[in-house]
Amino acid sequence: MPHTFILIHGGFHGGWCWERVVPLLEAAGHRALAPDLPGMGSDMTPHDGITLASHADCVADMLRAEAGPVVLVGHSMGGMVVGEAAERVPECIAGLVFVTAAMRLAESPAGSIGSVPPMTVSEDGLSMIGDPAVAPGFFYNTTDPALVEAAIARLRPQPIATMMAPLTTTRERFGALPRSFVECTLDHAIPHEFQRAMQEDLPCDPVFTLETDHSPFFCAPDRLVECLLESAESFAG
Repeated sequence: MPHTFILIHGGFHGGWCWERVVPLLEAAGHRALAPDLPGMGSDMTPHDGITLASHADCVADMLRAEAGPVVLVGHSMGGMVVGEAAERVPECIAGLVFVTAAMRLAESPAGSIGSVPPMTVSEDGLSMIGDPAVAPGFFYNTTDPALVEAAIARLRPQPIATMMAPLTTTRERFGALPRSFVECTLDHAIPHEFQRAMQEDLPCDPVFTLETDHSPFFCAPDRLVECLLESAESFAG
């Protein structure tokens, strides 16, 4: 059975981070979309006014435009975006896949979900700028160096407001959807213990464990696609 996947990137990245995953999903007979969130990737929307809500609204609009329920995938901070989008339009979603991603309810206990790399604030105060010298060890510590170099060249500042807004996700809407989790045991951005803590609050089924860094779409695309396809089949079953 063919599925439609919408793949949501995390902070500092764009839809380009899924470029090794999309062709594999398509080759398996499925449809895959990897949009740039507003102000990220190649989208030049000014960061003034970009919030977590506006990112979630963008994804929710994409979901409403689809003919049937979608498998919605979030990586890293993109987990917050897919959670908020799911809260808006749960009827448009077959299931959620969290790829070493932020997965929280508004009522979840306060606390860190990961590490924070060295960052500076842009002159206009709207964005956080990461240190490119730190990115290889933070995001890509098991990824081929050639891929790392290309990825770092495409990283962009992250709108600060997307990281500051309170969540609105509830157990009754977002929390009631089927969901799976792809753990990455060598992740330096969201360490494995934080991934497990989020799952204790919001159990997932199935759960996949990859011995990779924070970016399995680069270092283990074939295995990641297997996880996505198995998740989709479990949601459909």
